[in-house]
Amino acid sequence: MDEVFRALADPTRRALLDELFREDGQPLRALEERFAMTRFGVMKHLKVLEEAGLVVSRRRGREKLHFLNPVPIRLVHDRWVSKYAQPWTAALSDLKHRMETPMEKVFEIYIHTTPERLWEAITDTEIRSKYQFGMRATSDWTPGSRYEMRAGGGDGPDGELGQLLGEGENLEIDPPRRLVQSMVALWGDDVKSEGTSRVTWEIEPVGDSCRLTVTHDQLREGANNQLYGGWPMILSGLKTWLETGELLTTPGSLLYRS
Repeated sequence: MDEVFRALADPTRRALLDELFREDGQPLRALEERFAMTRFGVMKHLKVLEEAGLVVSRRRGREKLHFLNPVPIRLVHDRWVSKYAQPWTAALSDLKHRMETPMEKVFEIYIHTTPERLWEAITDTEIRSKYQFGMRATSDWTPGSRYEMRAGGGDGPDGELGQLLGEGENLEIDPPRRLVQSMVALWGDDVKSEGTSRVTWEIEPVGDSCRLTVTHDQLREGANNQLYGGWPMILSGLKTWLETGELLTTPGSLLYRS
């Protein structure tokens, strides 16, 4: 967390984050045009933000695109803010940090665990419900198979299976490294019309920990931000459970938990 606070202490770096909040996935040339400093100066500030995990870069052809990663800010919120705030404060914080122009969103987090245990946490029905708003993921986890996300069970409109909140296809499965899924959100009329998007989970061992990168793409421009706005809380809850065995109790994390 020290690296996050140091990165946020500089006004230029905060301005860079504001610029990525305004328009995510920008190349260096676009960012340097908006700041009265050299290309090298912008690169130095971006490097600090990347080292703090606040910015994630991805190569697209000849260009390197930079994405705002709100997960570290979510972790700061969960550790120091949510315990003092009223329930509606966390909801407003989520709304503030959702992006306006999605297309592609990249989220990154480091978790002290093994790739095998992290993969299990992503694919196990009971474990998944502990950090993804209480939703239960069911599938046989084979390439081309179907998966479903349901709320609890026993009292939902679908009987013992629980309410169907999302579904899709497992496009690529490479345990414990990579999972690519199509996603159709079904929890409300405002998201049902958005159609199919794609979620990619990538696990990379780093020392005695793992770097987990979640990329949510194939979103239409201007898509409903409910589709991707919950990822910081989901990943924060995943990290908390794997490292401490405890559950987050922020209002959003309790949404479908029985």
